[in-house]
Amino acid sequence: MAAKYCCMVMRLNVDCNGCCRKIRRILLNMKEIETHLVEKQQRRVSVCGRFVPADVAIKMRKKMNRKVEIMEIQEFDGSAEQMEQRAMITTCRPHQVYCF
Repeated sequence: MAAKYCCMVMRLNVDCNGCCRKIRRILLNMKEIETHLVEKQQRRVSVCGRFVPADVAIKMRKKMNRKVEIMEIQEFDGSAEQMEQRAMITTCRPHQVYCF
């Protein structure tokens, strides 16, 4: 089954730059994730791509050994309006992590 393109925001405890690097390494190794953003101050991780949201959250939980809370999920199907919105979301460079 092919997963729909979706964007998900998770709350994850990011204490230090080491945690930020570990999250980045985990996300880069997940082939289904196209773009991601780590916001250290807000303790949020945003990911976009073709994946099942629960599977990504479970992988993050197992690899980080920390509690992961899914805050928001946006799924996009093939409609023209949503594809425009997707294009605006993915205008940032793929696989870039910003630790704010």
